[in-house]
Amino acid sequence: MSAHLIAIVTLLVIFALGTLRPVNLGALALVATFVVGKAIAGEDTRTILSGFPPDLFVLLFGVTYLFGIASVNGTIEWLVNSLARLVGDRATMIPWVMFFVAAIPTTAGALGPAAVAMLAPIALPLAKKYDINLRLMGLMVMHGSCAGNFSPVNALAVIVNGTVQRNGLPTFPLALFAANFGYNIVLGVAIYLAFGGLELRSRKQGRTSVTVAVPEEEIVVGSSTRSGQRSKSIGEVSTTTPAEVQSQPSTGVSIVRVVTLTGLIAVAIGALVFGFDLGMLSIACAVSLHLLFPSTSKGALSKVSWSTVVLICGIVTYMTLLQRTGTITIVGNSVAGLHSPVFGALLICATAALTSAFASSAGILGALIPLSVPLLRTGEVGVAGFIIALAISTTVVDSTPFSNVGAVVLGNCPETDYEGLYNGMILWGFIMVLTAPVATWLLFVLTT
Repeated sequence: MSAHLIAIVTLLVIFALGTLRPVNLGALALVATFVVGKAIAGEDTRTILSGFPPDLFVLLFGVTYLFGIASVNGTIEWLVNSLARLVGDRATMIPWVMFFVAAIPTTAGALGPAAVAMLAPIALPLAKKYDINLRLMGLMVMHGSCAGNFSPVNALAVIVNGTVQRNGLPTFPLALFAANFGYNIVLGVAIYLAFGGLELRSRKQGRTSVTVAVPEEEIVVGSSTRSGQRSKSIGEVSTTTPAEVQSQPSTGVSIVRVVTLTGLIAVAIGALVFGFDLGMLSIACAVSLHLLFPSTSKGALSKVSWSTVVLICGIVTYMTLLQRTGTITIVGNSVAGLHSPVFGALLICATAALTSAFASSAGILGALIPLSVPLLRTGEVGVAGFIIALAISTTVVDSTPFSNVGAVVLGNCPETDYEGLYNGMILWGFIMVLTAPVATWLLFVLTT
């Protein structure tokens, strides 16, 4: 058995064990990286560890730490309540609002993880408040971000168009952007229908609650109460004891929340406008808030999703080993060397989708486009159609929990809903891996 085949089989074993046993996939992947790197690739420890993604670690830790502080000091709840008042009882609009809001930063040039990192900590609590399926909200945010991925000013579009141009092929930037945006809107419709979007239309009342303090009890007008309260329902009115009222954090404006919100805005501007590292900005802001307001920041570190950090960093480390040892290149070359260029285009898109579900989309595009040049120069496959199909197949799978975008969303999920969202993202991501190459091949390769 060749070294490359052993590496691929090991990857399959990692996922099998992680699915059948309650062991973190990332931890399994780190062990596999060491074993395969030492025994098969003959690498030293320094080389093996070079695949660990410090930038991704800093991003996940920094963003979840910052929004952990914003959560424990009540800023997130304050923002969610404010948005809820604006939305009123129009819960059906919220997923689509989040979809298009998520598309704005990436269309303007920001990378997907930066845009999603700013929205996920607000979108998921808002979904909880309106009893919207978290899978619906999370996937809408992710695919909204994906919709703007190939704006001519986005880094991914620059990579794709630049790589195509350097290989002497024509570019079609506007067609790429429009096709990708439209494809993600169609996926948004599918997500909306599959995860309970139509049920929102039948609701007559939102999940916002208006509270009025009275001497004996708090009257909460609304259709739901906070979990953990001992309450009794009278139609749509519930009552809560004074002790419980005192234990609940205030949701009004305070200096702490204003300063926290200012910090969040500053981090967003620094990352999206000036291109500073989002992870380091988030850590700097979080540490500053922790120093300024230590009493309201207690418990923030417990909000860091360490299981997600280990999961993503471990998988990426192993996939980097596969890239470093040439396994992914071997697969790509084998596909590109097929006698049927049209069928070869489908297999390249499938390879891109499967690999990008666990690795950098930008890296996969940068690697596979040059490998596809011989196939494109046969004249049997249209350049525009193939590049569009490859770009979409590579990026729509970012909805898996192993991608940067998926990891950020999962990292902001409440612990009680973590397993449901994780399984939903795994299922949806698997569907994307299977359907995106075929659908884009049929839509864009065979018709051009």
